[in-house]
Amino acid sequence: MTKALIALEDGTTFEGRAFAGSGEAYGELVFNTSMTGYQEILTDPSYHGQIVTLTYPLIGNYGINDEDIESWKPHAAGLVINEASRMRSNWRSTTSLKEYLETNRILGVDQVDTRAVTLHIRSRGAMKCVISTSDLDRDRLVEKAKNAPGLIGRDLSSEVSTPDSYDWPTTNAKYRVAVLDCGIKRNQLRMLAERGAGPTVFSNSASAADVLAAKPDGLFISNGPGDPDAVPRVIKTIHALVESGLPTFGICFGHQLLGLAFGGATYKMKFGHRGANQPVKNLRTGLIEITSQNHGFCVDKDSLNPDELETTHINLNDGTSEGLRHKTLPMFSVQYHPEAAPGPHDAAYLFDEFIQLMETHKP
Repeated sequence: MTKALIALEDGTTFEGRAFAGSGEAYGELVFNTSMTGYQEILTDPSYHGQIVTLTYPLIGNYGINDEDIESWKPHAAGLVINEASRMRSNWRSTTSLKEYLETNRILGVDQVDTRAVTLHIRSRGAMKCVISTSDLDRDRLVEKAKNAPGLIGRDLSSEVSTPDSYDWPTTNAKYRVAVLDCGIKRNQLRMLAERGAGPTVFSNSASAADVLAAKPDGLFISNGPGDPDAVPRVIKTIHALVESGLPTFGICFGHQLLGLAFGGATYKMKFGHRGANQPVKNLRTGLIEITSQNHGFCVDKDSLNPDELETTHINLNDGTSEGLRHKTLPMFSVQYHPEAAPGPHDAAYLFDEFIQLMETHKP
């Protein structure tokens, strides 16, 4: 058994064992309350730069398969759990969680009191962290955590965006959708393709002219990691595309970028929303959705111009912004993840609304 120490920038430390890999891992320590979906969580690019604590006590029991990955590799900087399952049992499993983490050089630590970790983050906020199996000096590790880069002001989105544009395979596409990749999950592309919307995925460095040259019927802006205020050129591109009249749908980071593009402000949340059980109220219908979420930044809904933008959804736990819509342009967005993976499917209707928006504004 290899001892591992987890040190936070506020001086708090936790002890565990490395069940996968060794060395040191740096990132912002956050927690996710999902009961399943550890594979999708690890491969979500929105976790780039973060170490994930899972609150469910037993992780790895159904292994890893080739179908449920949400990007080309896992992006979490590290994984902290209570107990790593010694056995995997699922007919689709091709490898174990331990083998998967070690293949991708990600440090996995278990035998940790994850309840204590979660309660600490809820009380003190998400914070910079270092995990180490090689340096077990607590004071030295705390200093390393203090000196590690945080998320505010960092453009992490560009580090996970595709370098080159590509077409997602679609049969009998009725619409062409330009997808701005800020750290996209594959299930978003799948759900567009299933509805006859053929995605062409662009780097977040693409210009408005590059996107419009493809003559898309709509614009989709993906989720992604980091501080939305750190990508002003992407915000400028998005504003130009929406002002062109292109029907637009944004998710998570895309929601934040749209808020900024139209004069709003964003802020870093204390510990964010991460899990597959977040209640959201649709203010237009009065219905409640149980949603999958993963974000640490938020649109300040009070900063939005009420003559231009309408808040359409709010989080029932804390009243924060979960959706907005432009009052004259064909544009809407949500902070949560209607594509789930993992999570409930309550909000899948939003993809249908995007299809209808393109149909309504088709030239």
